[in-house]
Amino acid sequence: MTTPSALYRNAIDLNRYSNSVAKRIVSAYNDIIIDAANQLRVINDLTAPAKAARLRGILAQLKDSLATWAGDSTVTTASELQGLAELQSEFVTEQLRKVLPAGARDAVNTIEISPQFAQSVVTTDPTQLNVVTLSDDLFKAAFGSPQTYSLTAAQGTAITLPNGEVINKAFRGIAESQAEQFSQVVRNGLLTGETTPDVAKRLVGRLEFGQAGSVRQIALAGGQATKAANHQVISLVRTSINQVANEASQQVYEANQDITQKYRYVATLDTRTSAICRALDGREFEYGKGPKPPQHFGCRSTTVPVINYQELGFDAPPSVTKGKRASMDGPVPANTSYGQWLQGQPRAVQDEVLGKAKADYFNKLADQHGARDAIAKLVRDDGSELTLDQLRSRYGKA
Repeated sequence: MTTPSALYRNAIDLNRYSNSVAKRIVSAYNDIIIDAANQLRVINDLTAPAKAARLRGILAQLKDSLATWAGDSTVTTASELQGLAELQSEFVTEQLRKVLPAGARDAVNTIEISPQFAQSVVTTDPTQLNVVTLSDDLFKAAFGSPQTYSLTAAQGTAITLPNGEVINKAFRGIAESQAEQFSQVVRNGLLTGETTPDVAKRLVGRLEFGQAGSVRQIALAGGQATKAANHQVISLVRTSINQVANEASQQVYEANQDITQKYRYVATLDTRTSAICRALDGREFEYGKGPKPPQHFGCRSTTVPVINYQELGFDAPPSVTKGKRASMDGPVPANTSYGQWLQGQPRAVQDEVLGKAKADYFNKLADQHGARDAIAKLVRDDGSELTLDQLRSRYGKA
């Protein structure tokens, strides 16, 4: 046991936080679509020329409103990510202090966050690199010293979504594609003889202004113009929050390598965890030399520092020796890997996660190599899953 248990709980708190941010952005988007759908409902009885003119006006207004939503969502996300970077770095710094004896806690190095860090995460493209460099120069002039560790705007430019896009481009893409989707659904519906109230219902589903419920419940209540977009926003927000939280944490760890020289990759112990994160869970890496979350859109994994208490000359505190991590069926010891957790699950759960045939291989390999290594042997080095033919070729019959 080498990590404070509070750092494991932090991953759960970040997931809840990402849901709250996503709900605000999703609700703003849905209200625009609901407003357009409501306008659509009342034009059914108009004459053909008036109906066509009013429809063109509704679609033009929708396009403008969604473009504004994309800009507002970018501003909201930048603000949230800046605050998150500051809070996460403070939280991680405090957790490192807590593992040290009272007289040694001042030895923990803090980091400074550039005021332009999050803005560069969400908006920076290659044409803005000179502006980023200038902002970093000003930042270092104000805060820099040989002992200062920082998270700069230039580091923010290196943070992109798993598909290589930046956040503001992703929001613009959602706005443009959904404006076209709305228009296409309306045109197809009217050409096939549907009434505008029927088309409106298909567009928004059961949604109402100020829809209650969790962000996922809201997404599931929607229609053709909201459901896919809502899920895209949820994934986008979760991924960006995961990126920034992990980057802030890693910067604090790297600033304190006299306390921690390695980090541990921590996935979520449930049936929805991806193959790559299942394989990486529990593995330890030197800073700057290993994979970091997010490995994919919607990634819920995190990293925690590995602290060598013996080298530091004192015993680990109770928060470490008795630490727990969450799983879908309750707390488990913090050093439980995904493979070990899965090995202890009923066969039905193993089949749900891996499929029946691959679960056979997992159990065979767990008997031979241990569950921690067995789960990693089901994937390639690039994180993709081995096929059954490849598993048979490598390991024989299950």
